[in-house]
Amino acid sequence: MSAAPGGKSTHLLSLLDSSDLLVANEVIRSRVSVLNENIRKWGHQNVVVCSNDPADFSSLEGLFDIILVDAPCSGEGLFRRDASAIQQWSVDNTNLCATRQRRILADIWPSLKNGGYLIYSTCTFNPDENEENLKWLAENNEIESIRIPLQENWGVQEMEIEGLFGYRFLPHKVKGEGFFLTLIRKKDGNDTYSIPKKTKSRLEKMPKQFAEIRNWLTTENSDFFAKSEFLIAFPEDKIPVLNALSEQLRVISFGLPVAQFKKYDLLPEHTFALSVDRNPAIFETVELNLRDALLFQKREEIRIESATKGWLLVQYQDVPLGFVKNLGNRANNYFPKEWRIRMNLPELHEPWYK
Repeated sequence: MSAAPGGKSTHLLSLLDSSDLLVANEVIRSRVSVLNENIRKWGHQNVVVCSNDPADFSSLEGLFDIILVDAPCSGEGLFRRDASAIQQWSVDNTNLCATRQRRILADIWPSLKNGGYLIYSTCTFNPDENEENLKWLAENNEIESIRIPLQENWGVQEMEIEGLFGYRFLPHKVKGEGFFLTLIRKKDGNDTYSIPKKTKSRLEKMPKQFAEIRNWLTTENSDFFAKSEFLIAFPEDKIPVLNALSEQLRVISFGLPVAQFKKYDLLPEHTFALSVDRNPAIFETVELNLRDALLFQKREEIRIESATKGWLLVQYQDVPLGFVKNLGNRANNYFPKEWRIRMNLPELHEPWYK
C-alpha cells in the first residue's frame, strides 16, 4: 500500500520467489506512472500494479499472505535531508496523518488472511503515527506482535509497550533517514480468499501465430496475453488471482511486456531486455563502452560492431540496456524516448570510459 515511487516494491520483487505475486498499489493517480515505470524496469513477471483506495481491498477477504503498509506520514524522518519537510510540518498535519493511517489499516485488514503478516512503517518519529497506531490496532483486532532479531551494529532501537514491539531507525544511529517499523501477525478473520469459480477473465489470449515468443523466456510456467498490440507474460498459476483482482480493482498493468506485434512481425520490448527470465540465446548481444552506453540511453545514434543484421541487444559490463536494430550502415536506437537521459554528458576521455 502507498507503493509509489517503487523503491520498496522493487526490493520486494528481488526478495520474493518467482512463485509469489506482488500487488503494488498507489491511490494517488499522479504517482502511479512513476511506480509503474520502476516496476517495468525491474523485469519481473509476477507483479500487478493498481491504483485504488484501501477500502477497495476490503472485499478481497483473506487474499494476501503479507501486506506492507508504508503509510503516508508527517515526514519527520526527512528533516535532515529536506528542509521543506520542516516547513510543511504542523501539529494539525500529524493528527491528520495519524487518522489517515488508522483508516488505511482498518480498510486493508480484512484482506489479510488469518495467520498472515502485516508490516507497518512510516518515515516519522511521532508516537501518535507509530506506537499509538500499533496499540490501537491491538485494541481492535486479534494480533501477535513479532519480535525481530537485531544486530547491535545496525543501530536500530527496539521499543516495547504492553508486549508490542516496534523499531525506531534514528538518523544519528543508522545509515539512513528516520524510520519506524513494526511486524504483526493476524490471529482472526478468514484463512484464505475463495476465488469465485465463475469469475470471467478480462484477459485476451495471445494470437496463435506468435507462439514462437514462448521460447524468448526461460520460464515454463508463463502464459501470454495480448493487450493493446503488446504481448505480456504472466505466471500461469496466478491468472485466477489476477482475474479476481481485475474484478474488484483498477489494474494499471500486470506481468512483463515482452514484445509488440504488428501484423505478423514481433518487435522486442525494452522491458524484455531487462527481464530476469530473458532467454540469452534469442538475440545476439553486443558489449558497449561507457560512452556508447550513455549515448544509447540518451537515444542517440551509436555504431554497432556486428555483422548480424536485425535486432541486437546492447549491454554495458554485462548489464542489459535495450535493443537496437542493425541495418548494416547504421543502427536504429530503440531505447524508450520517455526514459532517455536528458542531461548533458560530461567529457568522456580515455581511459576513463574504456
